[in-house]
Amino acid sequence: MPTTKIILRQDYENLGEIGDVVEVKSGYARNFLIPRGIAYRATDGALRAVEAGKRTREAKQSRLEDEARVIAEKLESVSITIPMRVGEEDRLFGSVTTPMIVDELAKQGHRIDRRSIQIDEPIKTLGMFDVPVQLHKNVTTSIKVFVVAEEGAEAE
Repeated sequence: MPTTKIILRQDYENLGEIGDVVEVKSGYARNFLIPRGIAYRATDGALRAVEAGKRTREAKQSRLEDEARVIAEKLESVSITIPMRVGEEDRLFGSVTTPMIVDELAKQGHRIDRRSIQIDEPIKTLGMFDVPVQLHKNVTTSIKVFVVAEEGAEAE
């Protein structure tokens, strides 16, 4: 069966990622992938454009990773304290959530996207926690979060 080289416009399961050059059956390319905008034919000009685009994306990713490493170095020494109301047996009223952590970091001058904070579940106890922060797919650091009882907020 004849095959055709195509370039993927988007990630497609079982074929590849954006910009990948793959070889598929001609009918699959002509009748399914190309009409749906998932791929386009791999002409010489298109292949040159893909290579140039890959170099540009790699340079951008490298720059973003370097910037993330600089931010990670700054964050390694950061600790934040979050006062919370507590009840009997030091149980928190509510929990410490990602937006609360982001707000405390912002007060210290660190602008971090809330999606970068990697807590699986909200923090519901007093204590010290190491909270992972993923700044780039290859750069992860952690910050220390101290959850303390609010002054004068103990339940009676």
